[in-house]
Amino acid sequence: MAVDREHVLTEAAALLSRRATTSMDEIARAAGISRATLHRHFAGRDALIRALEEHGIERFARAMDAARLDEGDAAGALRRLVREAEPVAGVLAFLFTENQLFENGVNAGWARLDARLTALFRRGQEEGDFRVDLSAVWLTEAFYGLLGAGAWAAHEGRVARHDLDHSIAELLLGGIRRSMEK
Repeated sequence: MAVDREHVLTEAAALLSRRATTSMDEIARAAGISRATLHRHFAGRDALIRALEEHGIERFARAMDAARLDEGDAAGALRRLVREAEPVAGVLAFLFTENQLFENGVNAGWARLDARLTALFRRGQEEGDFRVDLSAVWLTEAFYGLLGAGAWAAHEGRVARHDLDHSIAELLLGGIRRSMEK
């Protein structure tokens, strides 16, 4: 029987983003395969987490592409990105807390994503719309933090999922927009 790797990673992401301590047995059951089959494709939890990292990076890159970051003004691009990234927010939140992923340096995929996001914030600063007293790198970290916190809050039922895009975008933009008052 051929195993659909994408399906296994999607199931693992769904479970682990809700409960980081999900066992390999639970992941195998959710994917509709045996634990032995899961272990043939992922030698252990570490290998699964590394594959999930690649999966999360790929999904977030697709969200960035769909958001058309280079079109229109930076604030509009940021709103689109929040909307497009919401489906992958839980996986990203889980990955951010997986310290093992950062023990031997940062995956080059994260660096590419960070560069794209930082460029968006820098563009907003250059356009005069975003504050310049906060670095574009810091705004990138703030974006990830809000996205992850929003995913956890929605999962726990503390925030309505349909309000998440608006809440994240407006809080972030409210804090980074440059005030025209002197």
